[in-house]
Amino acid sequence: MKVARVAPAETVAVFGIGGLGHLALQYARIAGGFVIAVDVQDDKLQMARELGADEVVNAATTDPVAAIQALGGADVAVALAAAPASFDQAYLSLRRGGRLVCVALPADGTMQLPIFDTVLAGKSVIGSIVGTRNDLADVFALHAAGRTTVVTTERKLEEVNEAMADVLSGHVPARIVFQF
Repeated sequence: MKVARVAPAETVAVFGIGGLGHLALQYARIAGGFVIAVDVQDDKLQMARELGADEVVNAATTDPVAAIQALGGADVAVALAAAPASFDQAYLSLRRGGRLVCVALPADGTMQLPIFDTVLAGKSVIGSIVGTRNDLADVFALHAAGRTTVVTTERKLEEVNEAMADVLSGHVPARIVFQF
């Protein structure tokens, strides 16, 4: 959210409500943004509602671009789902002057952008992968103050292979914590 420069009352669309997405939507709210959560699983969208999302869109049943544009478009769209289609949807959901923040890394490693729309509508594309130590300190401070909730599922360390399979199949709500 820092690299996106989210300002109060901006609309932030978070594409992919999982390990990073459930935190991104909370950080966007802390920054004063109105949050639209986009995912393909109803349980993750329910979690997003519980964490304070203002709107939710199930991209498996609803065109997220049309739904977000009907709400006025997004000032910021954060691409956290590794599906290439979600990057396109995130970009197309932006309003004039909008900012696309790319976090996830799709397997094919490419993204196509419409140059005329990017230039004429003044849209920006920003990459973000790792925060600084100061960013991490801010995250810890927010959590210690009770401003964020980290959704976790506990697993035994010897279940690491099964846990990874569950992550890859989308069966983990957010984060896995291993017990030793």
